[in-house]
Amino acid sequence: MACSSIFSCSCIIAGIVTLANHRIMGVTPLNMVGPQEITALTLQAEILTLILDLIVMLCTESTGFVHGISLRSALASESRLRFNTNLRLLTAARGWHNPNGALLNCISAVLLIISYSSASVIICLNQNNLETSPREGISIAGIPLLILGVALLLQVIIALSGMRAIKILTWSSSPFDLTAALVHHTQLTPAAFRCMRRVSDIDTYEGPAKPPETQPSAWHAHPSIRKIVVFLWVIVAACAGWAALVMYIWDRLFANVSYSNTPLTLQTWSFLQTYDSNYITYGLPGGRLAVWILLFVNIVGVQGPLTLGLHCSELIVNWRCATSKQGLIVATNPLKPIFTHPLYWMFGLSFDIGTYATDDTLDIFSVSMYTAQIWNLCIALFIFACFFTFVALRRPCGPQPAAYGQLQTLANLVDEWSPVMWWGHKEDGIPYCHAGTSDHPLPDVKMDCVYAGSGAESLVPLS
Repeated sequence: MACSSIFSCSCIIAGIVTLANHRIMGVTPLNMVGPQEITALTLQAEILTLILDLIVMLCTESTGFVHGISLRSALASESRLRFNTNLRLLTAARGWHNPNGALLNCISAVLLIISYSSASVIICLNQNNLETSPREGISIAGIPLLILGVALLLQVIIALSGMRAIKILTWSSSPFDLTAALVHHTQLTPAAFRCMRRVSDIDTYEGPAKPPETQPSAWHAHPSIRKIVVFLWVIVAACAGWAALVMYIWDRLFANVSYSNTPLTLQTWSFLQTYDSNYITYGLPGGRLAVWILLFVNIVGVQGPLTLGLHCSELIVNWRCATSKQGLIVATNPLKPIFTHPLYWMFGLSFDIGTYATDDTLDIFSVSMYTAQIWNLCIALFIFACFFTFVALRRPCGPQPAAYGQLQTLANLVDEWSPVMWWGHKEDGIPYCHAGTSDHPLPDVKMDCVYAGSGAESLVPLS
C-alpha cells in the first residue's frame, strides 16, 4: 500500500509538471538519439511499457489485497461470508455509503480498468526537428500519466477507507487462518458429526458417512465458478471474432490499395509487431481534450472485459496437500500469481495505440489492430481458459473432503489447528470412527468404516 501511494503520487506530480511545461498535449523526453540509433527505439518503448504494466499490476494487486481483506471482514460481520475467496469487484457489503458497498466496488472496477488502459499510452515516440539533424527518442505523455496516478491513488483511498470501516479478523489470505479467526470470534460454529462431509454436502443434514473415492469438482462446489468459466470462453470467442473482423475489414478495404501492408501468411506471422505485420489502423479526430476522451473510450471499451475476466479467474481454492507427506502449510502469500500479466502485455501488442509527438507535442493519435497479434492473444486466452476449465471440472481423487475455501466445511473438517497440518484417521470407534487434522502425519482413513467425528457414540448406527 505504501509503495502504491508513493508511485501514484509520483505519477501525479510528474503528470502535473509535464502539463505545466508542455500543456495538455505535451510530453517529457526521456532520451533523444540520432538517426543511427532510431531502429532500437520501438523495442525500448515496448520494454518500458511492459515494465510499467508490471508496476501497475503490483500496485493494483496490493491495494486489491487490502480491499479484499476488508470486504471479507465486512461480509463476515453480516453473516454473509461463505467462501474465503470472493469476487472482490462483484461482491459488496450492504449499504451504498459503505466503503465496501456496491457503489465504491463499481468505482474500483472502473479505476482498475483505467489503470491498465492509461499505462498502455504513457510511453510514446518523440521527434525533434532540429535544423542541424533530426533526433528521435522516447517520451512520457502527461495526461495518461496523471490519470494513472489519480486512478491508483483513488484505489488506495477506497482500500484504506474500507479497512478503517470494519474490524479486520485476520490479514492472512489463507482460508484456514480465516476459519480459525471466525471460530475464535464465535462467528462460525463447527457442526458435529460431519468430519467426512464435503462442500457439496453443506446443505444436507446427514451426518456420518463413509469416505468417498472421489470429490466434487469446483464447478459444482462454488456457484461463481460456472459464471467465470463461461465468461472466459465468451472472451475467447470475442477475441476470435475480433481477429476475424480485422481480417475481413483489411480484405475489403485495404487488400487492393497500393500503400497497404502485407497480407497475413505463415511467413509474416510473428509474436511482436514487425514492418511486415498485417493490420488495420484509423486516426482519432477531435480537439485537444476530445481526442484524449475518445482515446480512453476506445481502450476501456476493448480492454475492460479482459481485465474483469482475468480478475474473476483468481477464485479457485484447494487444500488437497493436507494428505501429502509434507502436509498443508497454513500461511499463504498475500500477492496473487502474476501469470495473467503477460496477457495484458499481449493485448497491448494487439491493440496498439499510436501516440507520436513532434517537438515535445503530441500531434498524431491512431489505433492499430494487428491481426497476427490478436490471434496470438486468442490462442493464449484459449490455453488459459482450457487450463481454468480443466481445474474447475477436475474431480480430485481420494477420501479427503473437498472444501474449495468453503468456511463452514473447513470448520467441520479441522479439529486441531497448527501451522502445518495433516489430515487422516485419528480414532477407531464403535460404531463410528473419527477423522481430523493433526500437527504430525496421520494414517490413511479406512475406506470401509463410517466416520462421524469425536463424541459420535451417542448417535444411532446407520441402517
